[in-house]
Amino acid sequence: MKKGTIKGLVYKDMVLFFKGVDRKLIFLAAGVIALLLYSVGVYAGILASAMLAMTIGIQNVMGAEADEKAGWKQYQMAMPVSSFQAVAGKYLSVLCTLAVSLAGSILCNLVASVVYRSFIPGAWLLSAICAVLLPLAWTGCCLPFVYWFGFRAAQTCGILLVIPMFTLVKYFEDGPGFQSLVASFGTYLALCAVGTVVLFAVSLGISVAGYRHRR
Repeated sequence: MKKGTIKGLVYKDMVLFFKGVDRKLIFLAAGVIALLLYSVGVYAGILASAMLAMTIGIQNVMGAEADEKAGWKQYQMAMPVSSFQAVAGKYLSVLCTLAVSLAGSILCNLVASVVYRSFIPGAWLLSAICAVLLPLAWTGCCLPFVYWFGFRAAQTCGILLVIPMFTLVKYFEDGPGFQSLVASFGTYLALCAVGTVVLFAVSLGISVAGYRHRR
């Protein structure tokens, strides 16, 4: 396959990603971040980064709905691309959106640091890690459902993923606090990073198999 073809697939998914961003969602996110700044304090950047990262993961999966409505798969099957290349284009676009997640994380922590006049390197680092790993984990779990069963199944998977994530946040908010989270995250950093990368790679293989099966 020509390089231009795979670039075109990535470009298509990136356009769907940005086109799907609703202005109302942006205003809602701004309101939530303001609430976090008030209730959580200087550590609000961590939660805001995590919420943004989850939103980016969701937005990447939402592109599948637009593809299904437009009958994109029938068109894609006529293109000179293999099953692996067709799916890999989607996964590459997910990697591209990590830049947006990182930029948002930096902005959220910058606002928190300026408001509270406090700079906590550990909080910035943890936020950046969340900005990278959460979208990968989210899409790694949901995209195989897209290619095996369709967007609705992936949407259900995403709803189920929200529960443990918010439970974890609530635990640190009501229990040891986010300061404890920053102090202890290094213990699990390598394990989380390796596990997420493996999940994303395995997810790609499962999605390719699903694409071939439904083809």
